[in-house]
Amino acid sequence: MNTDHDLRLVGVGASPYTRKLRAALRYRRLPFRFVVAGSKEAAALPDRPLPLVPYLVVPDENGQLSRAVSDTTPILSELDTVYPDRPLRPRDPALRFLDLLIEDYGDEWLSKCMFHYRWSRSLDTERASAYLPYARMTQMPRSQAEEAAQAFAERQISRIGVVGSNDTTAPVIEASWRRFLEIFEKHIQTSPYFLGNRPGAGDMACYGQMTMLVITDPTPAEIAFKVSPRAYAWTEKCEDLSGLDIAESDWIDLDALPETLSALFSEIGRVHVPFLIANAAAIEQGSSTVHCEIDGQLWTQDPFVYQAKCLRWLRQEFDILPTNDKARVAKCLQGTGCEAIFE
Repeated sequence: MNTDHDLRLVGVGASPYTRKLRAALRYRRLPFRFVVAGSKEAAALPDRPLPLVPYLVVPDENGQLSRAVSDTTPILSELDTVYPDRPLRPRDPALRFLDLLIEDYGDEWLSKCMFHYRWSRSLDTERASAYLPYARMTQMPRSQAEEAAQAFAERQISRIGVVGSNDTTAPVIEASWRRFLEIFEKHIQTSPYFLGNRPGAGDMACYGQMTMLVITDPTPAEIAFKVSPRAYAWTEKCEDLSGLDIAESDWIDLDALPETLSALFSEIGRVHVPFLIANAAAIEQGSSTVHCEIDGQLWTQDPFVYQAKCLRWLRQEFDILPTNDKARVAKCLQGTGCEAIFE
């Protein structure tokens, strides 16, 4: 079998977004090779467009692996277009938008939870720092790894202001992680995935962050085992869903939205949407700080330019929906707080 033209996923297993994309490729049954970032195999591939992992090397119009793309959300959209079998994004436009909303919450809010616990708690910081240097090179000498661990931890801790973790926001983040687990625990008892009997991009986004929050990092994992032990089993299961048989009818019916899914949208509207709106406003006004109220508590952090783009993309996706699908989305999100995105 000639696999020369297989996709190349370049990343590290310790990256939530790498885990998201790798699980998506497995579920999609797409031919790919996983290449460790920083390896000689990665050096032989086209350079990444941004200094981030993961990135995907895909064929050009001549079938040659000459194009590297980054950012998992547009990557998943492109893959659905190029490889139409077993798509992650629902074909129903309204359902597709809701999947995008869940994906953004997983990528951009649960990442706050992950970053907060990992880099503000000494136990979690020590655990992550101990193994992360080996993620790219397991043969690294111990002394070199310890130096790299200290430098990496210092760099990550210096970034927590941008992500949103500080003494003021900590109670909001920690309460939101517990509520997510409570909602997840109830929802997964009635539906194996967020939008029915097959996963969407939203599942992959949450899964990616949960590989750290539920499995590797001690503090959030301990909370998860107390609140939702099945979250661990679900996260392990989503690692490889290539054997899952699916049908178009496996998506939920939006006219019969489960209460547990409505609860998830209410959680998104409770924490993520207020931040997206306040963050975008701060950037538009040239403010050096985001000040807002989330869940009845003060939230303050450095502006996050990328997440302003996320809000803009969500609004653009809603704007291009047909009128009847806009109404269907609005009905599903009514009273959740998510409708503020469109106001």
